[in-house]
Order: sequence, then C-alpha cells, then structure tokens
Amino acid sequence: MLTLVAFLFALALLIVVHESGHYLAALSCRIRVLKFSIGFGRALLRRRIGADGTEFVVAAIPLGGFVRMLDEREGPVPPAELDRAFNRQGPWKRAWVVAAGPLANLLLAVVLFALVAMIGAREPLPLLGAPPAASPAAAAGVRAGQWVLATTIDGRTRAVRSWPQLLLRLQEAALNGSRVQLQVREAGSEHALRLDFRGDSQRAGSADFLRRYGLRLQGAPARVRSVLPGEAAQQAGVRAGDVLLGIGGARSAEHTLDAQQLLQAIATSRGRALPLRVRRGAQEFLLEVRPRREVDSKGVVHWRIGALIEAAVPQTLVREAPLPALREGLRRTWQLSALSVRTLGRMVVGRASLKELSGPVTIADYAGRSAALGWSAYLSFLAVVSLSLGVLNLLPIPVLDGGHLLYYAVEIVTRRKVPQRVQERLQQGGLALIALMIALALYNDIARVLGPFH
Repeated sequence: MLTLVAFLFALALLIVVHESGHYLAALSCRIRVLKFSIGFGRALLRRRIGADGTEFVVAAIPLGGFVRMLDEREGPVPPAELDRAFNRQGPWKRAWVVAAGPLANLLLAVVLFALVAMIGAREPLPLLGAPPAASPAAAAGVRAGQWVLATTIDGRTRAVRSWPQLLLRLQEAALNGSRVQLQVREAGSEHALRLDFRGDSQRAGSADFLRRYGLRLQGAPARVRSVLPGEAAQQAGVRAGDVLLGIGGARSAEHTLDAQQLLQAIATSRGRALPLRVRRGAQEFLLEVRPRREVDSKGVVHWRIGALIEAAVPQTLVREAPLPALREGLRRTWQLSALSVRTLGRMVVGRASLKELSGPVTIADYAGRSAALGWSAYLSFLAVVSLSLGVLNLLPIPVLDGGHLLYYAVEIVTRRKVPQRVQERLQQGGLALIALMIALALYNDIARVLGPFH
C-alpha cells in the first residue's frame, strides 16, 4: 500500500508540475487554454475556471496529462480570438510555452534537492571498503577504512562530506575520463591517492562501473544482537554484544569482512567450520563456529549459526542553510542532468548498456522504498524522477517537447515553418522510437523482478 500511494503521489505531482509549466507559460503569452487535464480517458472530476472558461479535468488513467490550447489546426477559431491561438504565435513564444513544461520539472528538482539539503539527511560517511586484489583501485593504493576528506578533479579541490557526494563526483570524473586525487585519512595520518579514469570513459556509463573498478563503501562490522539458546553460535562461545570482525586470524584486508560479506560466508559455508575473529570489549580472539543446516518449507537449504546480526554503517547528518541549500540544489540538478544526457548519449552509440533504462515498475519500487526510509529519501527520489522527466522531454525526439523545439529552431533559422506533412512523418517515427523505449524499459523492469529471459 505504501508503494502504491508513494508512486501515485509522485506521478500526480510530476504531471501537475509539468503541465502547469505549459499552462502558466501560455497565460503569460495571452494564449487561450481550453483544457488542463491530469490523466487520460474518462473524466472523474471536471470544473471550469477563469474568464476563459478553462476546463480542469482529473481523468481515470493517471499516466500523463495535457494542456489543450486554442489552435486552428484542431478546429475553427472565432476571428476575434485568432490572436490568442497557439499556431498564430511567433516561434519564440511557441518555444517558450513548449519548453516551460520540462523546465518546470527541472525547477522542481532544484527546489526538492534544496529542501533535502535544508532538512538534512543522514548519509554514509565516505569510508572506502576493501577493493578486489586485482582491481585498479587496489593498484592505486585503496585500502579498507580509508576516509576520503577531499577530491581534486581537473585542478579543483572540494571537501567530501558523504559517500553519495563522493560517488557522484567519481562517476562524473569517470565519464569525462579525468584523473582524480583523493585526500584520505588512514591510521591518524593523511595522504593522497590518485585514480586514473583515462581510457575508462566508454565503460563508465554502466551502473556498477565504480564497484568493478574496486571502489565500494566500507560496510559496517557485524555486531551480535542476540544468540539463540543451544545453537551453533552459543555453543562456540559467541555472546550478545560481540563484534564479528571476520574469518580467520589474519588481519589483512582480504580477511576483514563487513557484516554483509560475513553473512554471505556463513550462507555458503556448506557446514564447514568457520574461525570467526571476535572482538569483545578490548579483547580480540578466535572462536570456531560450525553453521547448521536448515531446510525451509520449500525445500531450500540454508546454513545458520543461530545469532541475530545487526549492522549500522557510520553516518553523518548533511544539512545546509537556505542559500547554500539552494546552491546545492542547483549544483545537483545540473550534475545529474549532465550525467543523464551523457548516459543516454552513450546508450545511443552503444557505449552504455540499455539495461540502465527503467520503467514504471522500477520507479514504483523505488518510490515505496524511499518513502519507507523517510522524508529526505522520498524527496530525493521525487527530485531525481522530476529531473529525469525534464531531461527526457527536452530530447530532440518528435512527439516529445524537445522535438517541437527542434521544429521551432528550424523555423527561426530558415524563417519558414516545417511543413505539416513532414512533421506528421517525423511524429510517426518518434512514436515508434518512444514505443520501443517503453517496451525495453518494461522488459528491464520484468527482468529485474523475475530474472532475464532466455
């Protein structure tokens, strides 16, 4: 229910903002608006408002909306109102009305990101996890527990406050093929690490590029909340409050496991005895635990030690005053918009996977998850989706707002309108392309839920 409500609210908000952009821009140009519809199909609510009698409608299918303006191409226009018809306006006014919808979505993203910055959000500290031994990050000297204090990219040094902030900068640097210097704190001292993304820009469009490069968040240590009586953990001497540092006696990065990795090791042990390195108070020692085999009602085998493990990643509260928050909203909107455009461009030329496209199922899932995490997470989700909607609609694809802007640009340069029959042909091609994108996005959604088809 939470997922459904969060998804429907997100849809309604983004559609209302987008269409309000078109509507307000039309009013600013004295263009008469006949209808403002949220959704398609049968009208559920209907009301006429204003001197022009604009019909405001809430329709049954909440998957979009539209603003219908006075236009000779859609029907006869009284001679007294010809100057208020959309098609009679100059190309600059028409471009403003069309562009106002996507721009409203981008403005909403700025406002929401600024609100999140002012409210404050608890975000993981920028602590680097242990990279795979053969990864580029390991070759650069990345080790578990290093705290990133600042980044220097293209000669610009900026402080790092949280893991998401660090990820965004590194992803952008990778897409640009830049070199990055990380100022890190380790064992009470500071030094620099150098990452070289030159030559990696073609692969940087994939969602898991940084992880494959070897850059990951340091997971939380596994802390035992409680131990079940008579189970393997209790028999081995594990107590509530113990911190399970890893498997084996060595203290090397390869044998220091975070909570998720430790649980994975237990799940794949197949009953093999595991020497757990345990910290209790100021002491560290080894305890040998042999996971027990359990079979659930579906016949699936699980290996368990009979302990409830909790993990909390170290976090920090990131909060800004109003003006810095607004600057942060503008900066994040610009960065993510540029990142979206680059990623889409790489998809077109085959340098990024089409699996990155997401559809309504994934968006609904993220809506529910973010709403469950709290206001900051949900507002950030709304900002990202609003930004994506704005960027998508500005693409120069016929049918989308960006396609109409392309027509008006041609008209401004050539001083001649694009012929209607040409527009109709291009519209058909644009519809086919959008249908293909929707089908691919839905396939990706289903594949994420059910697994890929073979």
